[in-house]
Amino acid sequence: MSLSTPAKASPTQTLPLNGSLGPAASTMTSPASVVVPPRGRTKAAKRRKPKAKISFGDGVLGVFAWIIALLLFFPIFWMAITAFKSEQQAYSTLLFFRPTLESFAEVFARSNYFAFAWNSILISLGVTVLCLIIAVPAAYAMAFFPTKKTQQILLWMLSTKMMPSVGVLIPIYVIWKNIGLLDTVSGLVIVYTLMNLPIAVWMAYTYFCEIPRDILEAGRIDGAVTWQEIVFLLLPMALPGIASTGLLLVILSWNEAFWSINLSSSNAAPLTVFIASYSSPEGLFWAKLSAASLLAVAPILLLGWISQKQLVRGLTFGAVK
Repeated sequence: MSLSTPAKASPTQTLPLNGSLGPAASTMTSPASVVVPPRGRTKAAKRRKPKAKISFGDGVLGVFAWIIALLLFFPIFWMAITAFKSEQQAYSTLLFFRPTLESFAEVFARSNYFAFAWNSILISLGVTVLCLIIAVPAAYAMAFFPTKKTQQILLWMLSTKMMPSVGVLIPIYVIWKNIGLLDTVSGLVIVYTLMNLPIAVWMAYTYFCEIPRDILEAGRIDGAVTWQEIVFLLLPMALPGIASTGLLLVILSWNEAFWSINLSSSNAAPLTVFIASYSSPEGLFWAKLSAASLLAVAPILLLGWISQKQLVRGLTFGAVK
């Protein structure tokens, strides 16, 4: 009697599933029969996304946006290249020339640039801090404890921005002269604060309206008083919006020229007065004026470039949910 050896299963052969090998064998297959896809291809397939098709309208809008951006940037570009020209070259439209630092040397020799820059820093920071100190409690009261006249007050505050500044120049000039605030940093800080406060209140109010009231109510249940609600609950949640408001206040204060030229001369003159000093009755010296303008706008351009993500994030705070 000869013993017959069982045939070996081929690498692709599936073991019997008819229950002849017992209940447990009904779901058993040989290792070679299980096809496992390569791991790298699986991840690549997950990462692969269909490409978005750009319509004709989107393309036209994109080209139009680039044209607008180039038109807005061109004056800054032309000012920058003119600053490195001589006075004779400043009147030409050549883009290729031999750059020189002659205009910058004359600007530093004629004026104390760092004194003007220091005044601009003090004024901008002072206005930003003072505006936020007033705007945050005001926006908190309007957002979480509104009254029937809240919207009217907000609209009235915004309407003050529509009044031309020259309409109140003479009264403010006379008052500032009588109380000793003319040509002082504190005098400019007060005027700039009154001018930028409506914007700060409106922006803070918009951000606070996006915060759920239940969070503040939970804080009150735990025993938090008003200042603790604002400092420990409200401000951390609205930090992107508050930061963008502060950056916008710094930019507006840095670029303000009307009040600084009319209310300051030497002691508290910021960089806007520094630029205006290069416009003389003898004419405009374009190379020196461009060099002074580039020195004045360079710090705020650098600040805006560094903080652009934070600024956009704060300006769009609560817009997308």
